[in-house]
Parts: sequence; structure tokens; C-alpha cells
Amino acid sequence: MFDDYPLAELVELIDWTPFFQAWELAGRYPAILTDAVVGKQASELFADAQAMLKKIVDEKWLSAKAVFGFWPANSVGDDVEVQLLPQPAGEGSDGRKTMLHFLRQQVDKPVERPDFCLADFIAPKDSGKRDWIGAFAVTTGIGIDEHVTRFEADHDDYNAILLKALADRLAEALAERLHQRVRREFWGYQVDEELDNEALIAERYVGIRPAPGYPACPEHSEKDTLFRMLDAATNAGMRLTESFAMLPTAAVSGYYFSHPQSQYFVVGRVSREQAQDYARRKGVSLLQAERFLASNLDYDPE
Repeated sequence: MFDDYPLAELVELIDWTPFFQAWELAGRYPAILTDAVVGKQASELFADAQAMLKKIVDEKWLSAKAVFGFWPANSVGDDVEVQLLPQPAGEGSDGRKTMLHFLRQQVDKPVERPDFCLADFIAPKDSGKRDWIGAFAVTTGIGIDEHVTRFEADHDDYNAILLKALADRLAEALAERLHQRVRREFWGYQVDEELDNEALIAERYVGIRPAPGYPACPEHSEKDTLFRMLDAATNAGMRLTESFAMLPTAAVSGYYFSHPQSQYFVVGRVSREQAQDYARRKGVSLLQAERFLASNLDYDPE
């Protein structure tokens, strides 16, 4: 857990390309700064961003918090069973457990290219092998509201939006930095890793950190389990809305997989049969599961 992660450590890890995309400026950083079409606008925006970023760090406009953890885990079909507490000595109990529910691709592929599920990257329970899974939640949005309110009171929408965009970039940079330290220090499965920022952005490391709501695990309600595992409210000052959006908004959460063959993928469309199976595994009605999976369904619910 980090209660006040130093923002200065995150600046060099910022991925600026999505920053420009958020302003609807097409191109990759740093080439976008000299682009024949948007280069002038991008350069001016970048200069403003650098000036505000310096104030954010020097004047401590924002605070960064992070929590992470690792638990014994094994896959059971498309789910992952997580051991939350150690087995009590001599009690013959497995301790407290929870299940993480994932979805499998349903795509026609050659035999040598299987349909992936994130559970594939955790050792099966019936293998007898003990495996691990990690989870994290980070935010760089603590304190942002007073500054946004100040800009908006001055009718300065530009700087209000700029601050929000920079807070988002810092949150992603904190997620990147924490994952790097997890690989090298805290989990330690890549202690000799030496990658520059370009290589980090290109994800040239071992392991992945997929987030609920993203293509490999598109169902947002799993954040509820993730936040309870981490006690994110207490440990990072983060909470979920009824629709599973994270607050503060400059936030990132997800899982850590260390398997050397783990990779990102797109689950894609979900059939009625898969929605029924997902509802069964989560212990919810089909109607509720269809609501959770609405943007991925390949059929119209009745």
C-alpha cells in the first residue's frame, strides 16, 4: 500500500499518445509535435500540459494512492478460485475464498489457436499446482475536485479539462510504475528486468494487468470483488458507483498475471449460451447477466 506515492517519479513514465487522442489530435508522440497538420496545435497543448504538470508536482495539487496484493489461486473452468486467508493450522479448513469470473472467446480459429480466457493463465485446481494471482487499484485523483472547481468558477474550461486529462495520464503512469515494481520487487518474478519507457509502453515485459471493463475481461461488475479483495476504500480512498465506475475518476484497477505466455486479447461477442453459463457461475439471474454484458451480447435479450 502507498498512501502518497511521489508524483515526480511518475512524470517520466507518462504515455503521451493517449493524451493527444483525448483532445482528438491524431498521431503518436513525439512525432505529433512536428506533424504537418496538427503539429502546431499539439506543441502548444504539450507546452501547456508541461507547465501545469510542473505545478501539479511542485505544489502538490494531487495525491497518489495505491494498494495491491497477491493471493494463492487456481482456475476452475473459466473462473479463478482465490484463497483470501491462509488455511488455519489444524482446523482442516480451506479458509475464506472468493471466485473471479472470466469470459472465453467464442471465435472460429484454427486448432493451433485456442479461444482464450484469462483463467487459462492460472494453474487448474485439479493439477495440484499452487499458483498465484495479483490485484491492484491506484488513483492520482485525490485533491483534484478543488482545483477543477476553481477553474470552472473562473469559466476556465480549458484548464479544467487539461487537469483531468493529466490526472488520468498520471494514474496510468502509476499503474505502469507499480506493475514494474511488482515484477521486479514485490512479486519478483522478473528481478532482472531492465526496460525503458518506450519498452514499457510497448508492453515488452512478462505478465499482464488486465482491467475489468477492458477487452479481455469486459464485464465491469467484477470490480466489486476486486475492490473488496483489496479493501480499496480504506487502503486507497477509492470507491465504486452503482454502475461500477471508479471514484476518484483518475483511477486504474485490475489483475496481475505472471504466466510467461499470458497475453491480452479481445473476448468479443457473447452468445446466449455463454451468458447463461456466466449467470450460473456468478449466481445471478440471466437478466442481470445480460445487463452486465449488454455491450458484448451477440443477440437481443427477450
